[in-house]
Amino acid sequence: MDLGIAGRRVAVAGASAGLGLATARALAAEGAHVVIGARSAERLEQAAASIDGDVTAVVGDVGTPAGATEWARAAAEALGGVDIVVPNAGGPPAGTFASTDLDAYEPALELNLLSVVAMCKELVPAMQATGWGRVVAITSMSVRQPIPDLILSNTARAGATGFLKTLALEVAADGVTVNSVLPGSHDTDRIRTLYRGDTRAAATDIPVGHLGRPDDFGAVVAFLCSDQARFITGAAVPVDGGAVRGLL
Repeated sequence: MDLGIAGRRVAVAGASAGLGLATARALAAEGAHVVIGARSAERLEQAAASIDGDVTAVVGDVGTPAGATEWARAAAEALGGVDIVVPNAGGPPAGTFASTDLDAYEPALELNLLSVVAMCKELVPAMQATGWGRVVAITSMSVRQPIPDLILSNTARAGATGFLKTLALEVAADGVTVNSVLPGSHDTDRIRTLYRGDTRAAATDIPVGHLGRPDDFGAVVAFLCSDQARFITGAAVPVDGGAVRGLL
């Protein structure tokens, strides 16, 4: 199916590996012009070399609002504008309520909430002006079902979801859709490292019985960026193999 995004200009943050990289590959495969971002120039160049299509590496740290703004602005300069942005960043340190100090919350909120706000503030107004745009943020299934020992991530990503839903309502009439994708456990280097390569153990609590495939995840994001997804906005779409047990 032709998604209708060939020639669109796309900025994907956190794209040197994992789900961000898979998303960039999916969008490039659709003929989009893609900028990928990450902190490490070396890893980013390796990632760019692995993508078939029109891809440009722009180094940046989106872990703070200032860094996220700077990277989004650089991506827009590299592309001559941005039609689609995929906010994405790694998670903050693990911890519980008892083990997490108060001063740990501010950097977590900057990383997983305020960076999303900053990228949108920088790029969405131009989408509104042209009458077409897509925001698809990569968050976590934890916004539906908090994950034990990840209180910082649970808190920050839930806040990002509230922001994205509100933004979606405000810009819908301008032709801009705003959605998020909520990944569960996928077969990435991070998961393999955490489980020492034992993907069966990593999939124990997933009803479908296996880890998600990053390329499949990227395809979901690409669809939400498509012309066919024009009537989907304000959604938080789980891609978790049924791991979230709630009805909504």
